[in-house]
Amino acid sequence: MLHILIQCINYPPEIVGGGKYTGEMVEWLAARGHKISVITAPPFYPQWKIGEGYSGLAYRQEKHHGVEVIRCPLWVPSKPSSLKRVLVWLSFVIPAAPIVFWKIIREQPDVVFVIYPYLFAAPWVRLVSLLSKSKTWLHIQDYETDAAFELGFFKLKFVRWFATLFENGLLRSFNRVSTISRRMLERLKLKGVLPEKSVFFPNWVDTQMIFPTTNSEAFRAQFDLSTKNFVALYSGNMGVKQGLEILIEAAKKLQNKPNIMFILCGDGAIREQLVQQAQNLNNVKFIPLQPYEKLNQLLNMADVHLLPQRADAADLVMPSKLSGMLASGRPILATANPSTQVADTVKNAGLVVPPGDVGAFVEALLFMESNQEQCQEWGKRAREIAIREWDKEQILLKFEQELIITTRIAYNKG
Repeated sequence: MLHILIQCINYPPEIVGGGKYTGEMVEWLAARGHKISVITAPPFYPQWKIGEGYSGLAYRQEKHHGVEVIRCPLWVPSKPSSLKRVLVWLSFVIPAAPIVFWKIIREQPDVVFVIYPYLFAAPWVRLVSLLSKSKTWLHIQDYETDAAFELGFFKLKFVRWFATLFENGLLRSFNRVSTISRRMLERLKLKGVLPEKSVFFPNWVDTQMIFPTTNSEAFRAQFDLSTKNFVALYSGNMGVKQGLEILIEAAKKLQNKPNIMFILCGDGAIREQLVQQAQNLNNVKFIPLQPYEKLNQLLNMADVHLLPQRADAADLVMPSKLSGMLASGRPILATANPSTQVADTVKNAGLVVPPGDVGAFVEALLFMESNQEQCQEWGKRAREIAIREWDKEQILLKFEQELIITTRIAYNKG
């Protein structure tokens, strides 16, 4: 069995995004008999607030399902900006560094596994690992550097050139680099990562926990919704990358269709901004994040899942929420350019319109509302895609094998 040290900023009890997947991966590996240690931060995402019962000022050691978890100090701003996000990453990486050093040198883990924020954490991990027998694995949930510049967080060309050069060298130095979509995997080649070092490690869904149901009346009633409502659901993080403004604009244009209800479930940096934009709209409801045990009920409440995405974030991120949407057996309406991974995935399970095109989005939603048989067919295909390509057990079994192979192979630098 392997000894794996994982460094990541997001971890349960966070229930959305990377923290959810890291937690499920860790518990699965521990249940298989592997020794896992996790160095992480206190929960703060997507609310951007330190979780109740945790401190951002102190170290804390925990034990969950046989897994050692060490939480390191973290500074969290109430209103995140591009510069403040960088400071958040640094505020975690700096106090985590001595713990990483001690763990690697003292315990000599077989694999050191680094997740977001990799640009700041990975150099230290790579350097220390050279003093040990440990193999290094970098996992990319989204391309931090590319996304920051494409979304306009940083605009100086020299800064981008330097950051890109630094990142590319860093990626090539790891024994393995994985990412969550085929298009994101192709980008690794452009960054100089050798094919034999690259691993496709997608996010997943537990298709036994998330599955189609036929009775959502009781759950809908909690939010004053009935079976007569056509529920267009967005569930997940409310941040800049999602392009959620299109949902509010579409709701404005559909005020004459009161049966169509936009439900926005979640939290994030721009939630309050969206609430303000929708304050006079009767066809928009905001509801809080739901606990995992209610996730299947939430997803099955939808008549259509909404998956907005900004054009400049294309193939830099792969929305983690997509797997649950597919598994629930409901059709999806996405905004994505035709050549992207999101479009390729959704085209057989719903409709795809250009990012930012409110008119096309409204037209597509009206078509779905008036064509229930077609929606049922899309939902059926969505479920088939989830089982075939996103099943948790299949993906994690392949990942475990890659971990074992990694500990046995010495790669030449590339």
